Amino acid sequence: MEPLLPRGKCLTDLKRLFLLSLVLVYLIALVSPDQDYYSLLGISKEATSREIRQAFKKLALKLHPDKNQNDPEAHENFLKINRAYEVLKDEDLRKKYDKYGEKGLDDQQQGGRYESWHYYRYDFGIYDDDPEIITLDRGEFDAAVTSGELWFINFYSPRCSHCHDLAPTWREFAKEMDGLIRIGAVNCGDNRMLCRNKGINSYPSLYVFKTGMNPVKYFGDRSKESLMSFAMQFVTSTVTELWADCLTSRTRLKLAGMLEGLVNVGWMDCATQGELCDNLDISTSTTAFFPPGATLTNKERGGVLFLNTLDAREIYLEVMQHLPDFQMISASSLQDHLAHHRWLIFFQFGETGKSDGHDLKKLSYLLKAENIQVGKFDCLSAPNVCNDLYVYQPCVVVFKGRGINDYEIHHGKKILYDIVAFAKESVNSHVVTLGPQNFPGKEKEPWLVDFFAPWCPPCRALLPELRKASKQLYGQLKFGTLDCTVHEGICNMHNIRAYPTTVVFNQSHTHEYEGHHSSEQILEFIEDLMNPSVVSLTPETFSELVKKKKANEIWMVDFYAPWCGPCQALMPEWKRMARLLNGLVSVGSVDCQKYFSLCHQENIQGYPEIRLFPQKSASSYQYYSYNGWNRDAHSLRRWALGYLPQVSLDLTPQSFTDKVLNGKEHWVIDFYAPWCGPCQNFAPEFEILAKAVKGKVKAGKVDCQAYAQTCQSAGIRAYPTVKFYPYQGAKKNAFGEHIDSHDAKAIAELLMEKVEDIKKKRKKSSRKKDEL
Repeated sequence: MEPLLPRGKCLTDLKRLFLLSLVLVYLIALVSPDQDYYSLLGISKEATSREIRQAFKKLALKLHPDKNQNDPEAHENFLKINRAYEVLKDEDLRKKYDKYGEKGLDDQQQGGRYESWHYYRYDFGIYDDDPEIITLDRGEFDAAVTSGELWFINFYSPRCSHCHDLAPTWREFAKEMDGLIRIGAVNCGDNRMLCRNKGINSYPSLYVFKTGMNPVKYFGDRSKESLMSFAMQFVTSTVTELWADCLTSRTRLKLAGMLEGLVNVGWMDCATQGELCDNLDISTSTTAFFPPGATLTNKERGGVLFLNTLDAREIYLEVMQHLPDFQMISASSLQDHLAHHRWLIFFQFGETGKSDGHDLKKLSYLLKAENIQVGKFDCLSAPNVCNDLYVYQPCVVVFKGRGINDYEIHHGKKILYDIVAFAKESVNSHVVTLGPQNFPGKEKEPWLVDFFAPWCPPCRALLPELRKASKQLYGQLKFGTLDCTVHEGICNMHNIRAYPTTVVFNQSHTHEYEGHHSSEQILEFIEDLMNPSVVSLTPETFSELVKKKKANEIWMVDFYAPWCGPCQALMPEWKRMARLLNGLVSVGSVDCQKYFSLCHQENIQGYPEIRLFPQKSASSYQYYSYNGWNRDAHSLRRWALGYLPQVSLDLTPQSFTDKVLNGKEHWVIDFYAPWCGPCQNFAPEFEILAKAVKGKVKAGKVDCQAYAQTCQSAGIRAYPTVKFYPYQGAKKNAFGEHIDSHDAKAIAELLMEKVEDIKKKRKKSSRKKDEL
């Protein structure tokens, strides 16, 4: 069936009405409930990344065409679940899908190809079923490695045979290290950007991470024993000589690491300390735990706990059970506790005894450096306090040391490393929890408010990024979060229909954030609000600025409709592109719902319509429409730069010799081949460079296909190659100075530094001649 529309286009109102009867059946099929991605995979909207992978793998093994060769619909059925998986596993695509449905994904083509049944059976999700190994995604990685715990992480690719060879050993190693070192795994097939940023270029790559030190790569053989020996050298706990037992030195060190900050571990030789051993009736090697207040007089009365196991993990669990729980804070003392001190408090409903999970008792030690104290509060003892904080179920809350109203609720995993990361981020950020009493009204100060739901994974992924951004924008913008499952009325008042929805309130103006879940793009969004990069055009300004533009001006205009999904998806990329083109191309947008007559007059057939209006030529009114597949900022920028007038000079062998080698000016040269893709991508970047250094360095281009001998003489072995030919008073070397960059700004800065150095050397030489 042929598509009714070009990719990513929305019909104009007139055509939508005209074709409505023709496409009714098609549309019904498009929005059929059984196409819902969550339903297709049999998961809830709260599903984690691991749960999404596990659900998809189960379906893939059952529905794969390799196993259903007699089913003519097997291929189409598999494409549906594959598409659902590819979208939901990606945080940004998942947010778009949750907000706009499939129409928000028109520019995305995930799920069109898939692997063999064998791949999903043996290669997919290698460690998803191993509880001792924590599979980390992009959003979890930083929180894990900065938590203060020791991590050993396996960066792998599902297509790597060596990775599969390592997997059984890695599982055994994880079980052996359980409780001492966090063992993690990162699938670089699903987290390419994360692995690239960490410099991972081969698989498997094994790294130890610990707060306060640089990551350390493992280069040894991949046996369990070698991995353990390597890992144990990063366990810096000490074992004091006090007591003799049957534990090996490695087990003692392992136990010391597991109990670091909580219990001291030692050993004693009863052959030399017989009196102490006799006092406790020690006749054979044994292990004992001395809690605070224990004595050495008599084991029946001294409170000493004797342990009947030699396993480090079992000893650890037994000791942790006997450690005191967190301080219970009363309602009468809560205000005083929070007035001047940072606290992490477990809110519970009824006295539940010990806190969930023995590992959580390490919180006080791990948060000590941030001056965060840890306690508990029983909401049943003072329900009004919890109601005022909008705490209606057990949760973890961080108070930042500025009173009871400056706090954040933890919505992540209730595991040690996640809570530690949250607490550290929260006390150092400027994000506050909002409710009816402090929700921004018409204050003079601008606010960024994140409307979210705790069950929503993209919401949870965005929260740490908001905290990072709040530190950068402190004093310029206030940050707050509003839980729409608690404050449904406020969310309805602001027409919140999807989570997360992030809005900037600036007095009577509101601006919705549509970008990716990263602090960098949030900062870009705020910068764009303060200094808009895109001009919102009216019929009058379109005529004045675009139609009657100056002869040397170039404009790019996006004709859009607010209801159009692809338009909404384009908007953040459009603004980002405008910032990248600043000073080179003017960028605008026209709201075709608001200015329908203008768009009709301009013969706009669908949305979004991207047009470039070049510098004036023979035709008084000329434009080019963008028909490229990708609508990301860099693709659009590259297309626009292709219409810039050429500033550089095309050189022949003769002009290269006369002007560059024998001339008295500085030159930067782009050696290229017309058939070379990277050369074509670099060409507009080189023109930006030529414009940036104009007047100080001349820019030229040499076609190495046409003038192979010239390029060979210059030592060119790859395309494109950029070289600098500085004039220093004599004929220049044909080889020039190689520049290892293809970024116009970076090259321009480097050239300006070199030119300044040459000027200084000339002045210095001139002064010496004058002195003589």
